[in-house]
Amino acid sequence: MTRHALPALLVAALCLTAAPPVAAQQQARCAPRAQVMDLIEGRRGETRRAIGLTSNASVMELYASEATGGWTLVVTLPSGMTCLLGAGTGFEVEDRVAGAPT
Repeated sequence: MTRHALPALLVAALCLTAAPPVAAQQQARCAPRAQVMDLIEGRRGETRRAIGLTSNASVMELYASEATGGWTLVVTLPSGMTCLLGAGTGFEVEDRVAGAPT
């Protein structure tokens, strides 16, 4: 993933968190923050790479590992529950300045 793709990913995540989640999906993909952080940071070895505040006062975070290329996108609700929005592989950081010629 390039640095230029990161803003698009964050916008998509914010759009997803603006819509009310389906109760069954929320139960299946949400857990107390400590449990989710144990999975992401402890078992997957990912660290936070981006953070943002959504319009409904939730906190969206992107975690990734340059070593494995794995990434996880989560949102923490005002209630304290943290929900997985997505995860994948192929994460990479591009050291270009936005708007600079390629």
